[in-house]
Amino acid sequence: MSRELNRRSFLAGTAAIGAAAAAHLSTAGEADAAPSRPNILWICTDQQRYDTIGALGNPHLRTPNLDELAATGVAFAHAHCQSPICTPSRASFLTGMYPDTVHGCINGNDHWDEAAPLVTATLAEAGYDCGLAGKLHLSSAQGRIEKRPRQDGYRVFHWSHHPKPDWPEGHAYTDWLAAQGEDYNALHGKLGYIPTPLHQTTWCTEMAIEFMKEDRRGPWLFSLNCFDPHPPFDPPQEFLDRFDVASMPGPLFRESDLDAQKPLAAINFQSRPRRPEEFEAKRRQAQYWAQIELIDQNVGRLLAALDETGQRENTIVILTSDHGTALGDHGLVAKGCRFYEGLVRVPLILNWPGRFRAGLRSDALVELTDIVPTLLEICGLPAPARMHGRSLRGILEGTSDPHKHRDFVRSIYYRVLQGAETYASMFRTPRHKLVHYHGHGLGELFDLEADPGEFANLWDDPAHADLRFELTARAFDAAALAADIGSERVGRF
Repeated sequence: MSRELNRRSFLAGTAAIGAAAAAHLSTAGEADAAPSRPNILWICTDQQRYDTIGALGNPHLRTPNLDELAATGVAFAHAHCQSPICTPSRASFLTGMYPDTVHGCINGNDHWDEAAPLVTATLAEAGYDCGLAGKLHLSSAQGRIEKRPRQDGYRVFHWSHHPKPDWPEGHAYTDWLAAQGEDYNALHGKLGYIPTPLHQTTWCTEMAIEFMKEDRRGPWLFSLNCFDPHPPFDPPQEFLDRFDVASMPGPLFRESDLDAQKPLAAINFQSRPRRPEEFEAKRRQAQYWAQIELIDQNVGRLLAALDETGQRENTIVILTSDHGTALGDHGLVAKGCRFYEGLVRVPLILNWPGRFRAGLRSDALVELTDIVPTLLEICGLPAPARMHGRSLRGILEGTSDPHKHRDFVRSIYYRVLQGAETYASMFRTPRHKLVHYHGHGLGELFDLEADPGEFANLWDDPAHADLRFELTARAFDAAALAADIGSERVGRF
């Protein structure tokens, strides 16, 4: 009963916010209306690490369009997701709330709990026309079409959880292929990949451009949620051919990683630790980076479409990802219950020509929860009191210190995958990272200044016992202060 009351209270508050915003937008003068209601192109890739953009430190990748976004916008070098796996992370950055406060937010859940409204629903109430192409993944898509939230705000909804035709109907990408006389299985079976013009990332971009070119009077938001660079790592051959596998730098790995991972064997992960040569780590890296370059090409198409339609100057472009991937670091492949930088640190670029700082590389600690309150503030909407995110507007517009935002960031993994009862949490400051594997008596403590590769676990080091205690106390306080205590207080008792 209390959950339903919370849901009603939250939705009522959201509706009021939306109604107030709509009234504000309708009465604003034309001179004020345009800057206060920008279009929003939100590009969310799937499983993209932070270290995958040429201009931000990767000399092996050619990402001219992502580089342009960073050069003309604000790039956050220390943006962290709130869970290293899909559904809880997506639920978090679409609500501005931590995953443990969004009920039912685990991979494979039955439905989305409306107690936590999506930002797209709030913006739709305020007059935004919202569309999506690709993945949503707020509830299970295994063996079924994902159940949409009752109030997600999307007028246009081109759902494609992943490219494979695992659903007989309701899969917009394979329907698009079929309309062109193509079959995914036959095409992939013949080539081992999908050609660039028919690729799911290309299709997502086509849908976004089609949406952006619609004739409308009000502002719009489009969620482009492509499946790349998620496995199976099968980029179009033309992109893979750009890389020499033998010359790839390979993952962060030392022989000591195998021993370091042994105590964590009971902690859920999608792979067991192995030496990089045992799983062709350099080839995986080349395939993964090839998918990034395909994404970059399509970002260029999106920016060109904004320019061609005269919308670039009034469009916020966001580039981020739901989480990263191990990609061989520490002998691990894929994702799961670990909090190494490659898994929890993701790209985050916000670009609005003439309004946001150009060329700023911020070293501030930020969370993906911070995206929602940023958008709400820019659109003149108050953030609900229960929201954990903090607006980045001051950094973006140059009114606050560009390198200070949070004293710490959090990420959690609470029984995310079926059959895995693992609970764990990360508490990270600018210098240190503390990880608790709850119920196992295990943990990790890293000094990221002295050990950026996270090879030396200081958890059991007596010389760092006081630091471990201090960070544990701070992490406990942060978890308690983030707890969802329910609806708005209306009386003393």
